Amino acid sequence: MEENQKIRILVGGGAGYIGSALVPVLLEHGYDVTVIDLLWFGNHLPKEVTVIQKDLFDCKAEEMKGYDQFIFLAGLSNDPMAEFSPAKNFIYNAALPAYLAFEAKKAGIKRFIYASSCSVYGYTVNQLYDENAPVTCEYPYGISKLQGERGVFQMHDNSFSCIALRQGTVVGYSPRMRFDLIINTMFKSCMIDGKITINNPSIWRPVYDIRDAVSAYIRALQADYSLNGIFNVTSGNYTVGQVGDFVQQQVEKRQNRKIKLDIKNIQDFRNYKVSIEKAKTLLGFQPQFSITETIDNLFDHLDEISDFGNDMYYNINVFKKLKI
Repeated sequence: MEENQKIRILVGGGAGYIGSALVPVLLEHGYDVTVIDLLWFGNHLPKEVTVIQKDLFDCKAEEMKGYDQFIFLAGLSNDPMAEFSPAKNFIYNAALPAYLAFEAKKAGIKRFIYASSCSVYGYTVNQLYDENAPVTCEYPYGISKLQGERGVFQMHDNSFSCIALRQGTVVGYSPRMRFDLIINTMFKSCMIDGKITINNPSIWRPVYDIRDAVSAYIRALQADYSLNGIFNVTSGNYTVGQVGDFVQQQVEKRQNRKIKLDIKNIQDFRNYKVSIEKAKTLLGFQPQFSITETIDNLFDHLDEISDFGNDMYYNINVFKKLKI
């Protein structure tokens, strides 16, 4: 492929947990990638990637011209960050993607891909939710992600494709590592304490290997521009108790030592499981990785993890230090 034929991608927030795994794969697929990021969590991207350290609110249509698609991975990434600063949560998760979609459309960008969350579903009781199910979340994070979706889709028309990927809890190894995500947290606890604490074994979570997440973004980028819409994406639905059992068994197998389970019964109002049939049918998304394979991937990169307690592995710790 000639250089001037490459599809040009802007990735907002591309130096974070997902972006650090996604961007190298975009390069392998022949895309021309530019990342715009404040670099709160450092820069773990390949050297050949153009990285602009900048607040995305300062981005204007003029500098987006010539790009084909925009992937939005920015914003506050979990409930602890949202609850620590609800105001910043709504600014970065709701207002920011709406603003960027507005500017991207003015610039002639053809598609905007928004990293949404299954958190929008809130609490469900023994139902597998598809994209037409009610969104009932009453917490700042889920509410803001839903508002972000709606702001982006306000821009949709025949010349501007919009795709929102409602993601399960992303887990697994990334060059910008996190240990504040369900499997990653349990893995860390095994390594440090030899035990897993489960606050409520009965609640459901869609668990999403980061390599499957990367695959979903590739599918969204490659989809025909006539395709738009909201898509649930995850590797599988599990109870937290199931996840704990898988992590316990695999760590015991890999390390030949006993891991304890500490089961509690703390009420949690976030409980959801989702159907991904729409993403399979329309995007061609097909998850590949089991929980066991996610844990094996963490083991494969153990040498690259210097200190499980490092604040850089925990988004809320970094966010508090920023004092923004």
